[in-house]
Amino acid sequence: MAAVCQVTGAVPGFGHTISHSHRRTKRRFDPNVQKKTYFVPSLGRKITLNVSAKGIKVIDVRGIENVVKDLQSKGVKL
Repeated sequence: MAAVCQVTGAVPGFGHTISHSHRRTKRRFDPNVQKKTYFVPSLGRKITLNVSAKGIKVIDVRGIENVVKDLQSKGVKL
């Protein structure tokens, strides 16, 4: 599963792991992406989204209907 949030667009960040001796090695900071299923009354069915923890909070605040409407206007297939 790709580490990309469908709601917020969060993608992995890149940086360094720094050891005690201060050697730097590349690492990747993945967002907390989870597969969640929501029932959308306007569509009359369930949809599955890959959303980050922040995306889940956005859905709680704005409502699934508004989020789905924005996703469809962006051309995301649900």
